[in-house]
Amino acid sequence: MLSGNTKSRESIQEPRFDYYNHEVPDIDLSDCEFPHVIEIYDFPQEFRTEDLLRIFCSYQKKGFDIKWVDDTHALGVFSSPITARDALGIKHTMVKIRPLSQATRAAKAKARAYAEFLQPAKERPETSAALARRLVISALGVRSKQSKTEREAELKKLQEARERKRLEAKQREDIWEGRDQSAV
Repeated sequence: MLSGNTKSRESIQEPRFDYYNHEVPDIDLSDCEFPHVIEIYDFPQEFRTEDLLRIFCSYQKKGFDIKWVDDTHALGVFSSPITARDALGIKHTMVKIRPLSQATRAAKAKARAYAEFLQPAKERPETSAALARRLVISALGVRSKQSKTEREAELKKLQEARERKRLEAKQREDIWEGRDQSAV
């Protein structure tokens, strides 16, 4: 039997971290990070993509897309920050709209996770069926039913489109380089 020094060695060690009251820090998205994205929220769960597109139909030609967050939240992706700011002014009885910087944590997390897919929506470029028609006709080995004047008109239209694209690229370069636009 041990005798002598019998001190009580009871000590309670306090935990370093309180895991019961842990809070995930709010995702900080500034207005300048995704200025072309807004949160659409508080709409009925029965809403589908078509319903939201109908509300924003005036923006579809300018470039608009929807990315779902959950049943009552979605992200509206616009072609430019100006268009998104304009859309924030829409008043609708079935949906509410706010900038992404004021969005829910889930919407911000979705925006961060899918940042590469939230690039500004762009209009689809003008297309022509001429190349596809030419490829199919040559592959099948048949003669085209298109008249010479129709082919020439199509060729002229393609040349005009190329010239317009070249001119736009030159203007973009001139603006970037700070050259005088009045000389063009």
